[in-house]
Amino acid sequence: MTAEPALGTHKVRAVTAAARTACEGGSRWIDTAPNYGGGTVQRELRPVLEEFPAVRVATKTGFYTRTQGEEAVEAGALPAGLTEARHSLAPGFIDWQTRRSTTDLGRADIVFVHNPESVGHSDRDRLHAEIRAAFTVLEDLATSGLIGGYGVATWSGFTEDAFTIPELLTLAREAGGSGHHLAAVQQPVSLVLAHPVTRALDGRGPLVQARSAGLLTFGSAPLHGGELLDLVTPELVEFIRPNTAPAAACLLAAGSCPSLDVLLISASSREHWDTAVEALDDPLTDTELRKVLDVLAPR
Repeated sequence: MTAEPALGTHKVRAVTAAARTACEGGSRWIDTAPNYGGGTVQRELRPVLEEFPAVRVATKTGFYTRTQGEEAVEAGALPAGLTEARHSLAPGFIDWQTRRSTTDLGRADIVFVHNPESVGHSDRDRLHAEIRAAFTVLEDLATSGLIGGYGVATWSGFTEDAFTIPELLTLAREAGGSGHHLAAVQQPVSLVLAHPVTRALDGRGPLVQARSAGLLTFGSAPLHGGELLDLVTPELVEFIRPNTAPAAACLLAAGSCPSLDVLLISASSREHWDTAVEALDDPLTDTELRKVLDVLAPR
């Protein structure tokens, strides 16, 4: 079973039109962040989310634009010297940014702590303490009903061993008890960053652990920011699925990853969205996916 396609809004042009196209095409999730599109994307999404109330929205907290940093300083959510830092896990900032996001979007079903590994701590205990503090703020917001739940969206946190799924679950229990609101994790899944796929095929790794714990699993950057289309060869595309477009073949390989629930696709047009949906409609078997990965990196 393939992951279901959902709209990821990072670097998407004309995001309002793209979101409406995705919602009309059956997307049940839209993923965004307050710093996307220079800080304008969330407000642009709100009319579409109001038009499609059944579509769920995930946003993030951590990164901010310079303008948002200035506004956070003025609001007392950041110290004056951090206007240019562009990333913060300070509890007061997370509270301020998340409340602002719910205003911009109209709602937030999941709020991901955005790349917590970006704080650059070599001390895992210190990093985990900051994540726990962030979870505590988000627990309060979830308990109050302002957000539906929270998660962690990471680029390299799992591969660099900054944290594991069991550790995140422990931090969530410490922040919110047994009834905590940790609901999802997000990480890149692609033919470039295929480690999550190989581990999931072997029945291990963060995707399998998250799914087993009842968390939703989101895969980001399936085309590796568009770079994958310049790397994939016609021979590999034909091997993945004959007579398939390169983008569709790459999305199919990522979306066939076991234990992956949602694949985020930055589709700007109806044609791109329909191509992605069609590609994911007929998944690769685990055996076929193993053969593709063996072509990329023979064991």
